[in-house]
Amino acid sequence: MKYGYFFLLSTILAIGIWSCQPEIQGVQIKGKINDAANLQVFLDKVTLNKANTVLEKSEVASNGAFSFAFPEGLEPGIYAVRVGQQRAQLILDGKEKKIEINGSMNDIAQLNQKVSGSGHTNSYLQMVKGLNSRQYGINDLNMYIDTASNAFGPALVTYQMGWSQDAFAFQKASLDKLVSTYPTNASTIEYSNILSQVEKQINRMVAMEKIKVGQPAPDIKLPNPNGREMSLADLKGQVVLLDFWASWCGPCRRENPNVVKVYDKYKSQGFTVFSVSLDGLDERTKARLGGSDQVSKYMEREKQKWETAIQQDDLKWDFHVSELRKWDTQAASLYGVSGIPKAFMIDREGKIAAVGVRGAAAIERELIKLL
Repeated sequence: MKYGYFFLLSTILAIGIWSCQPEIQGVQIKGKINDAANLQVFLDKVTLNKANTVLEKSEVASNGAFSFAFPEGLEPGIYAVRVGQQRAQLILDGKEKKIEINGSMNDIAQLNQKVSGSGHTNSYLQMVKGLNSRQYGINDLNMYIDTASNAFGPALVTYQMGWSQDAFAFQKASLDKLVSTYPTNASTIEYSNILSQVEKQINRMVAMEKIKVGQPAPDIKLPNPNGREMSLADLKGQVVLLDFWASWCGPCRRENPNVVKVYDKYKSQGFTVFSVSLDGLDERTKARLGGSDQVSKYMEREKQKWETAIQQDDLKWDFHVSELRKWDTQAASLYGVSGIPKAFMIDREGKIAAVGVRGAAAIERELIKLL
């Protein structure tokens, strides 16, 4: 009985001590940034498309430690722990109690900081890193937008994609999710305002396009590097990316790996690329050259640059054509091409399915619809 009494008493005391432990009020954000000793650290409230609001500031200790406490908690939204030029984004749902961020300034720059206490933040970081490394594609992004339990994560990811026709569909989907969950939030309102302007601009651009979605793709018949004539119309039955580019065009050369990536993935499913090069010699430059000998040498150099670029960029499809007349090429005029790179997606029936597709994600998105 004696031992039983003391066991019962100790159990009651233990329960009493445990129950008297103070519960964390609000939310605490702390951590350690190894190489930020003695710098100031800020917690910012992020509103999409507006200047951030500083909620609190503190000093980073000599060992890199920092801490913020908000007894009243923080409302759902996007926040950033800012040190120097680096920002560690946080996606919060307002239920968090204790968040820790650990790493270095370089870790934050590379999105490699360790975050505990905020699953929404880790989902956001995983998605951004996957997209940046091209391990994730449009299906992954669509799934993230559809399934994320916090709408601010997808909104921030798509906002950071920039304003283009390629990104707009993703941005609209993430905005719809924001509106359904946080209709009066400042970020929702600002994002809605800017997407409204972007949509108007895209509609104006589409209206000015010479080639319209749904119309038959005009045929192009031009020689390949070996002099054999190739026709776009001969590819009817396949899904074709008609790509205007040139060896001298920096943005084109940077876009080529995106096209190669999609080609490698879908070439066995009836997808190919028809590349029209704007290399060569236009009439204005030709007039400045002395005689036919100089013209011939110049043209040979231009042709060689075209062929070398095909090899260097590993453009492995068979369909490469050019008039070698630079901007005087009739194909560019036929399709209203005034800047490169410029690409058109053509469906199996030979009709224009999309105009101005750029980037692996955008190309793949349009391609999946057609395959």
